[in-house]
Amino acid sequence: MKNNKKGQTGSTDRRFPAGAEIIPGSAGAHFRIWAPKAKKVEALFENGKAEASIENAELIPEGDGYFSAFVKQAAKGTLYRYRLDEKDAYPDPASRFQPQGPHGPSEVIDPFEFKWTDKTWKGVNLKGQIIYEMHIGTFTKEGTWEAAARELKELARIGITTVEVMPISEFPGRFGWGYDGTYLYSPARVYGRPDDLRNFINTAHETGLGVILDVVYNHTGPEGCYLQKFSDDFFTDRYFNEWGKPINFDGDNSTAVREFFASNAQYWISEFHFDGFRFDATQTIIDNSGSYILAEISERVRKAASGRSVLLIAENEPQKVKLVKPVEEGGYGFDGLWNDDFHHSAMVALTGYHQAYYSDYRGTPQEFVSEAKRGYLFQGQRYFWQHKKRGTSTRGIRPETFINYFQNHDQVANSFQGLRANYLASPPKFRAMTALLLLMPGTPLIFQGQEFGSSSPFLYFADLNTRLMVSVKNGRFNFLKQFPNLKGERVQSLIPDPSHLDTFLKSKLDLSERIKHSEIYQMYKDLLKLRREDIVLSSVKEGSIDGAILGEHSFLLRYFGEEDERLLIVNLGADLRLEPAPEPLLAPPFERDWQVLWSSEDPCYGGSGIIEPDPSEALSVIRESAVLFSPKEMAK
Repeated sequence: MKNNKKGQTGSTDRRFPAGAEIIPGSAGAHFRIWAPKAKKVEALFENGKAEASIENAELIPEGDGYFSAFVKQAAKGTLYRYRLDEKDAYPDPASRFQPQGPHGPSEVIDPFEFKWTDKTWKGVNLKGQIIYEMHIGTFTKEGTWEAAARELKELARIGITTVEVMPISEFPGRFGWGYDGTYLYSPARVYGRPDDLRNFINTAHETGLGVILDVVYNHTGPEGCYLQKFSDDFFTDRYFNEWGKPINFDGDNSTAVREFFASNAQYWISEFHFDGFRFDATQTIIDNSGSYILAEISERVRKAASGRSVLLIAENEPQKVKLVKPVEEGGYGFDGLWNDDFHHSAMVALTGYHQAYYSDYRGTPQEFVSEAKRGYLFQGQRYFWQHKKRGTSTRGIRPETFINYFQNHDQVANSFQGLRANYLASPPKFRAMTALLLLMPGTPLIFQGQEFGSSSPFLYFADLNTRLMVSVKNGRFNFLKQFPNLKGERVQSLIPDPSHLDTFLKSKLDLSERIKHSEIYQMYKDLLKLRREDIVLSSVKEGSIDGAILGEHSFLLRYFGEEDERLLIVNLGADLRLEPAPEPLLAPPFERDWQVLWSSEDPCYGGSGIIEPDPSEALSVIRESAVLFSPKEMAK
């Protein structure tokens, strides 16, 4: 590697500011990197899939810390690293693929080879979506894009509309959650090659499914990240982030950093046809520049979609609705917000457990009525777990904005042994809570396997180097100590080790349980169809739902449509007999009676039976059940 031939400027018809890009119509690729720490940058080429050997090339300084060069014969499959100041060489921070992992060489990828067939795809809007959170490595036995693509038709068949894929940027080791990604532009090699990802999304669109990507723009992983070799300004020590060094979006030399991340979002939209994003932990994305980076990303990705609708969802622990206000009104232009309030209420109601971050919740009827009508529970009240106020007003925010769930990757893994809700609650309560989730006005999110009552746990797993793994393991176990029942030495010794391969393998779904647990699977299919096709449930809007408390463990939700009405009664306690029944929302529409439209205690779901209402008797609801009523003509 002694050649130092200077690269040629060649065509600069680039799509993104950094990385190696094949230039259409030319016999080579254009390389560009932001490396303000270096005075000299060289591209060192290794034996890859290129037909001929390529001489190393010195990149030409552009100013503002950028270096670039067009290199003839740098075709697809070419492997390369960047050498800085004639010393060490590193992979490309904007690498499009890392075939040998984060420490190996980067590969030149040709994004134009894949033949898309989704030209008529219009994208997705939040209204009417059923979101399915998926971890590619555990969704199927194979843990690949190819295997996951084979299951998309079945997801669409049961009523899923959008797949939310957990982070996929290149990360170290054989397995991981993806939140420790180190190459934001490189799809993780463990799931397949970039075109396998393109095929997954293309297949989803052909099937009628949208695909959004969980992105981590608040930190990078601790192993395999070489950003600081190129610039110290990627990160800042002016803020705190419990997962790693905060990204520098507003300090010295932050312009190129902002461009790196904003362009990354555009990249996933334009080159992979993703339909949007779920942004991880947005409260730790700190930017006091006056032009918040997420607002900039929001505008840029919508433009990059070229007329397709894109979906932007935020995880925001402080529950700031500014994220979903329009940019022109001082907001950030997002579409949806994860709703931990609903999750916490649901799990307390299902299990009776309200320690640690569940401690401000009781799972009461009032909580569920308020969540149905207003989304968040905490909108500025004192939050005792954090010793401060939490949340902002949701007035004027559409119901579908709130993404509701009672299982997701974090929350399942935070239970002892990664047990799912269907193993922490009684079957009748699980069925009733499922009905509430899928019939609530908020947008439902289903965690992979939830739809058939998966027996597989979902555990925290990461395959880092030995030194880091000790730290990660201790950090994970210390986090779980906030739960009093998980802080003892004996219990801690039973928590699965995140670094063990078996921890990862145990988390894989057994898709044959769709048949084994057919009663649960049928319930999900029926509820999703009901939500999609029912004239009232499919058209819920702000102000069209009301609710009332019926007892210590029971409540109702009344849906008012333009042409009809529905009544949902959820009873999480003992058998309920409404005698007397002084609540006006229980009254059927004028000159009509109630009839059961759907019940969680239908025997086809494993339930104990259905009580049809008798106008001459008190309305009765079986213990631990949810019943949906529709009006019928009054008997004469």
